[in-house]
Amino acid sequence: MSLFDLEHPIVLGPFGGLSSVALAAAVSEAGGLGSYGLYGYDGARIRSTVAALRATTSKPIAVNIWLPAGDEVAPNAQHAIFAQALEPFYDAVGVEVPARPDSYLPSLEDQLDAIWETAPEVLSVVFGVPSTEVVDEAHRRGIRVVGTATTVAEAVALADAGVDAVVATGAEAAGHRVSFLKPAEDSLVGTFALVPQVVDAVGVPVIAAGGIADRRGVAAAFALGASGVQVGTAFLATAESAATEAHRAAIRRTAADETVLTRAMSGRLARGARNRAVRAIEASGTIAPFPMQNWLTGRFRAAAGEHGLGELQSLWMGQAAPLARGTTAGEVFSELVAGVPAPHDR
Repeated sequence: MSLFDLEHPIVLGPFGGLSSVALAAAVSEAGGLGSYGLYGYDGARIRSTVAALRATTSKPIAVNIWLPAGDEVAPNAQHAIFAQALEPFYDAVGVEVPARPDSYLPSLEDQLDAIWETAPEVLSVVFGVPSTEVVDEAHRRGIRVVGTATTVAEAVALADAGVDAVVATGAEAAGHRVSFLKPAEDSLVGTFALVPQVVDAVGVPVIAAGGIADRRGVAAAFALGASGVQVGTAFLATAESAATEAHRAAIRRTAADETVLTRAMSGRLARGARNRAVRAIEASGTIAPFPMQNWLTGRFRAAAGEHGLGELQSLWMGQAAPLARGTTAGEVFSELVAGVPAPHDR
């Protein structure tokens, strides 16, 4: 199956908090699908971001949102307790312990209103199944919908909901494990096992993700039946990404067996480097639920990035980090395309 009539079936992984207009546009301009993660963006910021993307590329773009999973917490009196537990990190970067906000995240309705108005070519979702109303409205506006699965059962649920493609993301992948039918710890299926089973189970194009960073991973994904690949870490290490230099350097020096799955930084399970912050928060045993923890650590992570302190950032990366050798988006894209089989061989 073809993937959205793209010139090259290469999809940029959407990075929550690390996306950049320059990187997404570069991938789209090269003939792939540039993606931009909208985690935490309100409607006004979504509108300005899509406008910036449209001003930079005339090619198709994708935006990504996190669906409410039902485990989110609202601001409450516990905020101060969890904030104080992180005080040493605030002190280390010279910021005050943050006061409780009115909300940790914008509403899904606010985000969707902006997406419907700006009409990107593709809407991708994580942490759940989009409602019938969302899928129908997207299709009415000519927007294709992509769901994300960590198990075969999740992929089937997404296909049954009418999505146009499914990202099958293996446990090797960077960032958050976006499981939604069972706990993330019980949904750790590797890419090599997951992709062919999802291909067999659904009737829509399957995009392989996790552990793919060069032409060999791309070729393997297509051999498993995928219609495209989604690549994150290799692009995150490039000059066009919003990652800090400390983050890019960490990607290049971290071995595959040195990445860890942790709830320390956000309250949800995610893969990255075990730096000083992760070790200390895990050792403390005090981790707020999502999204409180993500918001609280975000206050010192942003400042740490400005000061080049990688040990206090979320250094998200997948197990293929040692294969992330390209320094520009163009270099990475060319390497990936070299692994795509000819159309008649797919």
